[in-house]
Amino acid sequence: MTSQTAPNAVDTLSFEQALAELEAIVQRLERGDVPLEQSIAIYGRGEALKARCDQLLKQAEVKIEQITLNADGSAQGSVPFQAG
Repeated sequence: MTSQTAPNAVDTLSFEQALAELEAIVQRLERGDVPLEQSIAIYGRGEALKARCDQLLKQAEVKIEQITLNADGSAQGSVPFQAG
């Protein structure tokens, strides 16, 4: 079984799942009670989880539209989301 088909493969996680796991990893590393080898392994997983969260956020930004309003405050249309 490859890591791509493993049940805990990062690329199959939802944003919420990846973020929750990333937060747990950060807490474990901050406590400082994890052996060095295990710290290195979970740090690597944390990097992959961060990349997954970034990927999903970018995908969401593409889908978001901003509603534009007329002078009287009523909706007149929408424009693509522009982060910044």
